[in-house]
Amino acid sequence: MQNAIRIRPHHLLCMLTFVGKGYTPEFIANFERIARLIASGNQAVEIVLGPDDLCAPLLTDPACHCRNVSVLERDRLAAEALAGLLRQPVENGSIFLLSGDVLDELRLAFHAGTIRRACRGCQWSEFCDHIAAENFNQTVLLCGKPVL
Repeated sequence: MQNAIRIRPHHLLCMLTFVGKGYTPEFIANFERIARLIASGNQAVEIVLGPDDLCAPLLTDPACHCRNVSVLERDRLAAEALAGLLRQPVENGSIFLLSGDVLDELRLAFHAGTIRRACRGCQWSEFCDHIAAENFNQTVLLCGKPVL
């Protein structure tokens, strides 16, 4: 197994609907690379509080939102929901593999809206609603069966 990819909690939700759209071309390329590594099923992820490996291409921009209090709150809400669903801590330093079965469980819960409290007010929320309604068909991370 390779070194763990550092992921903030709300990005675990974002990753479920990632289809190649994002803030900058560098961010998109980085996100796609990381999502493909995770989709392989052999890649550990480590939960971090604050900017993670997905944020890296944005951190040189002084207007970067990655350190905003609202984003930290989004992480807190996502960690709480994910810990309940996964029945394990989702906190700073937690390390785990996202197997196909776990990803299927996450997609089902995302589609049902039970782990999306952190998504409230997010500019991407409607876009993600559409991706979930389409059974996550075009997502990079899809490695399991359709939801419906």
